[in-house]
Amino acid sequence: MNEHETEPVRGLPERLPAGESILWQGAPRWGALARRVFHVRKIAFSYAFLLAWLVYADISDGRAAEAIVRSSLWAGGAAVAGIALLSGIALLIERTTVYTITTRRVVMRFGMAFPMAFNFPFRRIRSAGLRRYADGSGDIPLVLGAGDHLAYAVLWPHARPWRFSNPEPMLRGLSDARQVAEILARALAEDMQTRTPVAAGDASASGPSAKAAAA
Repeated sequence: MNEHETEPVRGLPERLPAGESILWQGAPRWGALARRVFHVRKIAFSYAFLLAWLVYADISDGRAAEAIVRSSLWAGGAAVAGIALLSGIALLIERTTVYTITTRRVVMRFGMAFPMAFNFPFRRIRSAGLRRYADGSGDIPLVLGAGDHLAYAVLWPHARPWRFSNPEPMLRGLSDARQVAEILARALAEDMQTRTPVAAGDASASGPSAKAAAA
């Protein structure tokens, strides 16, 4: 049985209350994750440089052509295996992640081994940004209000890079980032018009490992 088959609504830990509806759902692109989270392109270039250096060193040492080819195949095989492993992890993250924007909150469900869902009510979101890339994908980081502090390690890779002291949840590797940002902006603006004060700590997690993550 798939670990997400028991979800009452795809990507959500429970059914939406009356008056709340889903505006958008999506997931990160595995290719964007592979490039910008696991840096497979940089790793590939590094392996290519190392392979070229090994071949040059073997030729300089006067090794036989058969030995050079054999060592090159071993090095190339290791490179392909490493890149394939990281790309496979990126694909698993894509398949186990669902981002949801409703009329009242942003929900992030992710986790390959220990699925969990984080709820970020609009009233706890101070601001949201947008970063677009040349391939058309993009990221949307969320800045939370005071008192809502989440561990960077728990959010990763769905967190803005290098923000360790004040982690920012991030909808990462979206193929339609600009459209999603527009949907979120409209929803935040509409929520502000009807906003009432709430206590800090509304940003919450749920799921099999929610209590452990909080600890």
